[in-house]
Amino acid sequence: METTRPKVLVIGLDCAAPLLVFERWREILPNLAGLMERGVYGDLESTIPPITVPAWTCMMTSKDPGQNGFYGFRNRKDHSYDELYFANARYVKLPTLWNYLSRNRLTSILIGVPQTYPPKPLNGIMVSSFLAPDKSNYTYPPEVAAELDAVADGDYVIDVKKFRTDDKDWLLESIHVMTKKRFKVVREFMKTKDWDFFMFVEMGIDRIHHGFWRFFDTGHRLYEPGNKYENAIRDYYVAVDEEIGRTLELIDADTHVMVVSDHGAKSMKGGIVVNEWLQQEGYLALKEQPAEQTPLKTSMIDWSKTRAWGEGGYYGRIFMNVRGREPQGIILPENYERERDELLRKLEGICDPEGKNIGTRVFKPQEVYREVNNVPPDMIVYFGDLDWRSMGSVGVGAIHVFENDTGPDDANHDRNGIFIFNGPAVPQAVRGSRLEGVTLYDVTPTVLDLFGLDIPDGLVGKKIEFK
Repeated sequence: METTRPKVLVIGLDCAAPLLVFERWREILPNLAGLMERGVYGDLESTIPPITVPAWTCMMTSKDPGQNGFYGFRNRKDHSYDELYFANARYVKLPTLWNYLSRNRLTSILIGVPQTYPPKPLNGIMVSSFLAPDKSNYTYPPEVAAELDAVADGDYVIDVKKFRTDDKDWLLESIHVMTKKRFKVVREFMKTKDWDFFMFVEMGIDRIHHGFWRFFDTGHRLYEPGNKYENAIRDYYVAVDEEIGRTLELIDADTHVMVVSDHGAKSMKGGIVVNEWLQQEGYLALKEQPAEQTPLKTSMIDWSKTRAWGEGGYYGRIFMNVRGREPQGIILPENYERERDELLRKLEGICDPEGKNIGTRVFKPQEVYREVNNVPPDMIVYFGDLDWRSMGSVGVGAIHVFENDTGPDDANHDRNGIFIFNGPAVPQAVRGSRLEGVTLYDVTPTVLDLFGLDIPDGLVGKKIEFK
């Protein structure tokens, strides 16, 4: 008797927040709520750190950042001071979910999955994500690019590049336009292309969180009741839910559906100016103090007097200047762990302007990853457990700031994203229930299992169990 080959649809919503989807706005998101009621759902624990790169690739390889060998968008190429690389698809060396599927003659369509630029051949179609610098050579096969523009009314939008802007009217319109075009392409390809596995990632939720969080979160220090954009995020979630509803109309009851996000979002209280703090604590010395706020450049550093320096971002990265490892290192190798522990304790002791400890968490890569490949930071820092951003500038004259140094940004990333799992694999007895303990590493083994494929040894995750 011939059996029908299963299909799997993965809807990626970058930065979608559990509190908003599962609780605050569930009643006005009928399509996502319906998937929850007919399936299972819950928080999806992200990577350390919870950021788009490396999180999506860790989800698709079921390997952690240390195993993949990149720890954020920018990474040290070696132990020199200046050599950095941008972690695009060339640096993804481990097998991805679609690699496993291609080897088993299953067809994948991927649209907007982060860290897929430049695209690599697969059994199917790949449309790269926001890491593509422009629309040249961003699809596999190349001829798909023209088809995208044709379907998207002449101009497929990869991303809203300048989302840190004060022009909120432009930003809001741009996010909605991008999302409408993406879903239009998704539905057209679902209808007209052959596929076993279809995955797309919509970046709009991430962009709207960073651009508009202050306008709806009553706990944000800049919130003003009745402001023009108070419902911007809510209305966008509703629009995305409607797009998902129209997309779900194209599948049958035998198709497995997952909705996932790589991390969540939370209000940003402010920033810790990490390199100002390191100077204050005697770890970082500059040749000359800038007269005004400026990004730290390694050429500004007096390495003969510097033991550590840091980088900004939604999380902090601390690098230590070790003799024999860095070109002008001064920390003796035999003192490295003692110095690292001492600096870790000091970071965890950082207080807010009123003198209250903010609850910073610090991670050593060797303690949180199964392997540590390439050049990791010596410490990964969640200032205030991600309530505070890391600010990398110098010349600020303060440890605490309340404006982002890379442009307007109201939200930080949170440690948990969302997952919703719906389809014939979900037992009737557990439908509508909230599962605990699911991580983004579990997505790849679960999809492999849905296709009846062996789960490779050594994956971090495991297939989702219904208990």
